[in-house]
Amino acid sequence: MERRDALIIGAGPAGLAAAVYLARFRRKVLVLSDGPSRASWIPESHNTPGFPHGVGGKELLARLTAQARAFGVETRQARVDALVRRSDAFEIRGSDVAIEAPTVLLVTGVIDRLPDVPGVEAAVRRSLVRMCPICDAFEATGKRIAVLGDGGVAEREAAFLATYSDQVTVIPPGEGRLDFTEATVRWTPPGGQASQDFDNLYLALGCAAQAALAVDCGARRDDEGALVVDAHQMTSIDGLYAAGDVVRGINQIAVATGEAAIAATAMHNRLRQLAG
Repeated sequence: MERRDALIIGAGPAGLAAAVYLARFRRKVLVLSDGPSRASWIPESHNTPGFPHGVGGKELLARLTAQARAFGVETRQARVDALVRRSDAFEIRGSDVAIEAPTVLLVTGVIDRLPDVPGVEAAVRRSLVRMCPICDAFEATGKRIAVLGDGGVAEREAAFLATYSDQVTVIPPGEGRLDFTEATVRWTPPGGQASQDFDNLYLALGCAAQAALAVDCGARRDDEGALVVDAHQMTSIDGLYAAGDVVRGINQIAVATGEAAIAATAMHNRLRQLAG
């Protein structure tokens, strides 16, 4: 079985940032990922620090990956099926991988709930459909905005967006028909009423934290399903850390990378203590 000082599960901005820190602490670290990061969906972010003219998600991930590899970080595509706690280490089991390490960082993120509408993923990549008003509501200033969702979440999101535009409409899920053109979102209400065109559609359908690996290992999570961590990003399991969207609903790159730096530093200090 392979052994590392630290394992990072997830290769988004948080995972790669943590890997840079751990490598610079001269730790043997391995980053495992299964599929593209949620950040790869971002057409262009204008609130990521250090990019005044914006940066696309794929470009940001490429830069972070290159930075990590420059310090000797190994990244590997592998599905992790189980995380098992041993007396002195954690064991990772999955597709063609069997590795153990005394510290593990989970940066597995969330899965967005998308409407069952043809073309929605392509519309996300064209910035027609958006999921984070904190990230990009500024770019929707003065535009025609629709919010897809029901209940308090949709109403709160619409109220937030109303500070950017006086043309905000809440659309209940499953009512009427949504279509995406090259430049607009068209909603046809039920009953044959006239269609409405919007410049942007925000999704207020929620998301699900990918916390199963930690929960199966015995880690606590809150009422929203996110992992509970302390001030150093450690879960309720000693040596198991988590950062980013899987622990906090704000879902921001700057927050995730900041938490990753905290977690990586705590992991390094824990390894020092274990070495005695």
